[in-house]
Amino acid sequence: MRQLAGFFPATEYPEVLVGLGEPDDAAVYRLDDARALIKTTDFFTPIVDDPWTYGAIAAANAMSDVYAMGGDPLFCLNIAGFPEGMSYEVVAQIFAGGAAKVREAGAVIAGGHTVTNPEPFYGLSVTGLIHPDKVMRKGGAQPGDRLYLTKPLGTGVITTAAKLTGPAELRVHRLARRAQGKPDLDVKHLDAAILSMTRLNRTAARAAMAAGVCAATDITGFGLLGHMAEMARATPGVGFRIRAGDAPTLPGVWDYIAASYLTRGSTRNPEHFGDHVRFGGQVTPAQRTLLWEAETSGGLLLAVPPNQEDAFRAHYAAEGQDCWAIGDAVAGEGIQVE
Repeated sequence: MRQLAGFFPATEYPEVLVGLGEPDDAAVYRLDDARALIKTTDFFTPIVDDPWTYGAIAAANAMSDVYAMGGDPLFCLNIAGFPEGMSYEVVAQIFAGGAAKVREAGAVIAGGHTVTNPEPFYGLSVTGLIHPDKVMRKGGAQPGDRLYLTKPLGTGVITTAAKLTGPAELRVHRLARRAQGKPDLDVKHLDAAILSMTRLNRTAARAAMAAGVCAATDITGFGLLGHMAEMARATPGVGFRIRAGDAPTLPGVWDYIAASYLTRGSTRNPEHFGDHVRFGGQVTPAQRTLLWEAETSGGLLLAVPPNQEDAFRAHYAAEGQDCWAIGDAVAGEGIQVE
């Protein structure tokens, strides 16, 4: 996409505050001195069986990019494709799940577009609002900032296990998988992953804005290390040092990694971003895998100024949610995992 930047040079479009010239979570267009629009779109194929839950996860994931920029969603358009003959009831449940999350966010679905497609997909085009001077970007971290993650890791691994050990396969292959030492999916683990994926990043964004955070991103397909590498590349002279053991994880994730229930992100992400990451000798292969693994509707990664850390944590505590300190921004380049 960035090869199109030459068609729209920044000098000719000064109101585009974030656009094709830099990799970030959403585009930002200034309306006036007090208002800027945030625009993003995201959609994907089903990752869970229940249609309502799938719609809710897809909607939360799409709106996450607005929160990652520090804004609030205003309105959304559905983007969907379904096979011919797909049950109207199933389609309605997908839309209903998405609508519930949009309503929870205080936004509205104002329209959309649906096409016929061999495989279902669903997501949103999201428009948000923010003050032009308060946009959070991937770049902007300063040495000494504390790195916080606002959701645990493991959604990609657990939903992959769910796909490969669904009800039909359980009936046919349960004994074979047990003979190979592969665990059955624990429904409680999937429930925990769904709860995480459907939780909006609204609290994370508001806590970050209250603490004066400038640098942020959300953790999705590139995994924690891939998105962190994007932040490091966007901030010359600033690198990141993280502690693998401090990264929060969803229940059951280590067993599923051991059983090789992995996404393509576990190999594609290190191929693409590996040059930016250095691992200490104590980091285990399983920890490396998890840090590279793709996430769906993951949390925000925030560089919190040290003098605002208490205020940031207090905001979270007041909302009854957890956040985790996983490292620091340091002078240098790239990412060191210890």
